[in-house]
Amino acid sequence: MAEAEKLRIDKYLWAIRLFKTRSLATDACKAGRIKLKGQNIKPSAIVKIGDVYQVSKGIEKKIIEVVDFSYNRTDSPTALTKYKDLTPVEETHAFKSAFHAPNLKRDRGTGRPTKKDRRETDDLIGGMFEED
Repeated sequence: MAEAEKLRIDKYLWAIRLFKTRSLATDACKAGRIKLKGQNIKPSAIVKIGDVYQVSKGIEKKIIEVVDFSYNRTDSPTALTKYKDLTPVEETHAFKSAFHAPNLKRDRGTGRPTKKDRRETDDLIGGMFEED
C-alpha cells in the first residue's frame, strides 16, 4: 500500500462528518465506541475499502461500510458518497418518541390536576403514540 493511500480511522470518521472534531473521533475509538468485526479498534487503525464499522454515539448506533477514502473534511453531500449506511431502518426510528416526548412532570405543590389539565395531558399522550 502506498504511503498516500494510508488513512487512519479517526481522520476518516472526521472527514465523512460522523464526528465534529478529529479529537472526538479519537476519543470514541479509545472508549471502544468504534468497532470493526465486533472488535474495538485503535484510532491509528488503517481504513480499507469494504470495511464495515459499528459506530456508537450516545444512543445512536450506525453501521457504515467504507466505499471511498476521504482525506479532508468536505461538504455533507460529498461526504455521504464516501460511505454506505447499513444501519437497519428499525433501529434508526426506535428512539423517535424519546426525543419528542412531552414533559409530563408536575411541579411540587401545584395540587391535583384539574379536569382541563387531564384532557390536555391525554391529548398529548394520545397524539404521541398514534401511528402515522
